[in-house]
Amino acid sequence: MKYDVIIIGGSYAGMAAALQLVRARRQVLIIDAGMRRNRFASHSHGFLGQDGVDPALIFEQSREQLLRYPSLQWHEGAAENVYGEKEAFRVQTLSGDVFETRRVLFAVGVKDILPPIEGLQQRWGQHVFHCPYCHGYELNQGELAVIATSEMSAHQAQMVAEWGNVTFFTNNVFTPDEEIRADLHRRGVKIETTPIKRLVNHADIETEDGRVLPFAGIFVGPKNQPASDIAQTLGCKLEETVFGTQISSDSMKETSVPGAFACGDVARVPHSVSLAVGDGAWAGAAIHRSLIFQTA
Repeated sequence: MKYDVIIIGGSYAGMAAALQLVRARRQVLIIDAGMRRNRFASHSHGFLGQDGVDPALIFEQSREQLLRYPSLQWHEGAAENVYGEKEAFRVQTLSGDVFETRRVLFAVGVKDILPPIEGLQQRWGQHVFHCPYCHGYELNQGELAVIATSEMSAHQAQMVAEWGNVTFFTNNVFTPDEEIRADLHRRGVKIETTPIKRLVNHADIETEDGRVLPFAGIFVGPKNQPASDIAQTLGCKLEETVFGTQISSDSMKETSVPGAFACGDVARVPHSVSLAVGDGAWAGAAIHRSLIFQTA
C-alpha cells in the first residue's frame, strides 16, 4: 500500500506526530529501530503528567495507545535509504523492505558525542547528565560538577548553579576570561583547572594530581549529530547549532526537500522530552496541512 506519511523514528517526537495524523485518519507507518536517546535513564523528569516515570514505560504506553488506531502500522527495524520526491517517496529498510509514501518525516533523534573521559560513558543518564531541568532537582542542591566541552560550557555552569554548589572543570578545553571568572565567582561557582583523569564511584571525579572530588551529579554538554544519516540520502540540508549538527527545517518543519519533514531533537534546540513531543505534534499537524492544501 502507499502511505500518506512514513515516520522514520518512533520515539517521543515521532509518536507525537503520528498521533495527530492518525486522528486525522491518515495512513501512517512508523519505522523504528528502538534506540531512544534517553534509554540510559531510569526516570524521565519535567514532562507534564509523566514526571518521574521510567522512560521505557512512557514509550510502551504511548506505543500501545497509538496502535489502537487502525490507520497506524509499526515496523520494527532500521530505515536505510529514502529516495523519490513529494507524493512518491520510497523508504528502504536495512532488511530490504521498500515502502511507498506521499510524505516522509525524519524523527531519528541524535547521538551524544561525549568527551573521552574514562568512566563517563558508563554513567551517562544515571549520574552524568546534560539537562538540569530534567535531572537537577533530584540532586537535592548538592555538590555538582560541570565539565567543559567548549566555551559554551561556562553558560552551562552559570545555569547549573541554580541547582546546587558547582565546580566547573575547564579540563584544558578553554580558559575563562576575567569577565566570565567574575560572573562565575558571583554565582558561587568554583573553577578547577586541573585536568580530569577519570570518573570513579557514582559521580566522583579523580583529577590528574590524584585528588578525588565527590559530587551528587555531573553535567556535561555533549556535541550532537543525527542518530542516522538517512536524511542526507535524500539530500536534506543540515545546519550547525551551538549543540552540534541538526536537520534544517522551516517553521512548518519542512526540510530543504519538498515533502520531507523533520522534528524532535534532530531538528530543534534545545532538547527535552517535552519539547520533542511539542515539536512532533506540530510537525504532524503541519504535514496534515500539506496533504490537505496541495501546493506545487
